[in-house]
This record gives sequence, structure tokens and C-alpha cells, in this order.
Amino acid sequence: MAETGKSLKARAVDLLSRREYSRLELKRRLAPFADSAEELEALLDELAANRWQSDSRFAEQFASSRARKYGSRRIVMEMRERGIDRDTIRDALSGQDELATAREQWRKKFGQPPADAAERAKQMRFLAGRGFDMDIIRKVIAGSDDFPDSE
Repeated sequence: MAETGKSLKARAVDLLSRREYSRLELKRRLAPFADSAEELEALLDELAANRWQSDSRFAEQFASSRARKYGSRRIVMEMRERGIDRDTIRDALSGQDELATAREQWRKKFGQPPADAAERAKQMRFLAGRGFDMDIIRKVIAGSDDFPDSE
């Protein structure tokens, strides 16, 4: 493929200077500009060896930013889509307080206990859509009486 000015490495460094990328994301972004798969793999290996690209660093940053709003189920799914392995995901999520996050999201959205079964189902669907496990959802909804109304 003909180059359009920038070398493959310059493109990679340019991308990585803006934010962290997983290896798979970077591979997908750079593939259209690579002359061969071997060239791309060699560059990705070099970037990882020099610690310019790190899946563990990406996973920690990604989990940290997403954990304020989403549950581990959703974060795990999103990281798997980005090519992060199971052990790296587990390590990145190890410090997450999912119950506190779920309570905060519930408080922001609803702030008061469900009045009936329909409202309870609505609140549960909201938290499930955010990626929280059912045991966490049940604790939040059941314990909603413990939280003062906001404002």
C-alpha cells in the first residue's frame, strides 16, 4: 500500500500520544496503512517492548474511567471487544466498588424507592443495562430505603 506521508510508526506514536489503545485497537487503526501483516505485528511488538503500548495500562485506565458509571459485566464485555485477556481484565477491576457505583447511579436516576412492581422493574432494568450483576441490583433496590431522598 502506498504511504501518504507518515510512516506506520509515526501514525502509531501519534495515536498513542493522544490516549491509551489496546493492542487490538491499535492494530485495527493501523492495518489500512501497513504494507503487510508482518510489518504491523513487528511494529506492535516494538511498541509493547518499549512500553509505548500496554494492554495492562490500557485496561487500568479504561476500567477506572468506566467504573464511575458502569458495572463490571459491561466493562468486561467492552474490554474483551478490545482484545484484553481475562487476567488483565481481572487485575484492572480488582479495586472496583461495584455496590457503591450502583447505588450512586441509582440515586442519580431515581433517588427514591420504587412505588410498585412496575417501577421496581424499571429501576432493575436501568441498573442491568449499566452492567451490574443481579445480586448487586437486588441489594441496591432492597436497600433503597436506607438512602435519603436527594434534595
